[in-house]
Amino acid sequence: MGHWWERNIIEPGKLPLLLALTAFVLTFLVTRTITRLIRAGRGPFGNVKAGGLHIHHVVPGVVLTVVGGFGAVTSGRYGFGAAVCAVLFGIGAGLVLDEFALILHLQDVYWTEEGRQSVEVVVLTVAVVGLVLAGFAPFGVNDMSRQELHSRGSVIATVVVDFLFSLAVLVKGKARMAVFSVIVPFVGVIGFVRLARPGSPWARRFYRDRPRARARALLRAYHHDRRWSGPSRAFQDWLGGKPDPEPSPRALERR
Repeated sequence: MGHWWERNIIEPGKLPLLLALTAFVLTFLVTRTITRLIRAGRGPFGNVKAGGLHIHHVVPGVVLTVVGGFGAVTSGRYGFGAAVCAVLFGIGAGLVLDEFALILHLQDVYWTEEGRQSVEVVVLTVAVVGLVLAGFAPFGVNDMSRQELHSRGSVIATVVVDFLFSLAVLVKGKARMAVFSVIVPFVGVIGFVRLARPGSPWARRFYRDRPRARARALLRAYHHDRRWSGPSRAFQDWLGGKPDPEPSPRALERR
């Protein structure tokens, strides 16, 4: 069955990646549905506790990721074992990244503004893995000819140049573009040419004595955030659930 898929549907060797990505997406969607039902007090679901300790789903996620990852290393890229390990890894990764914000902040911020970071990371992961599944190779190696691929120097030079572009975009404060530029180098070129984000290491270093560049960077960032922050928040609310409203300063004083 696996060989039929690889001959007729996807590129050879990519069935485990497809299974892992599918399991990852389904796990995230199912997990978010269950947590939203628990939050609303609906359905038969509830928080898992052991001895009064709340067991977050990142815990079984770590276990499944470790089992699936080590199993994939030992089972190879083909066969039933590889498929099972890919599914286990995808499920585990979905559970872990659904609580990415908890790992980052070392506290339960699932339904707070900080918890949106989990949704952002999941969406970013799906997009990047989807590009790899579609045939994009990191650092533009897929754009090289056979002769260039046979030349070790050409491969190393291409990877180094694309890596430096990605690093420069990251230093300019554009983390998402930096990640995508690893898979699609042209994105890195665009991010490198455009102005840096205000407050980024690049802006602090190179715009310090250039007031016009600082002003242009602030204005561009303002228009960008104004244009995209609303749709981005609406999409995250729809996908992962709306965060709890933050208490007002007066309510905090009463505490």
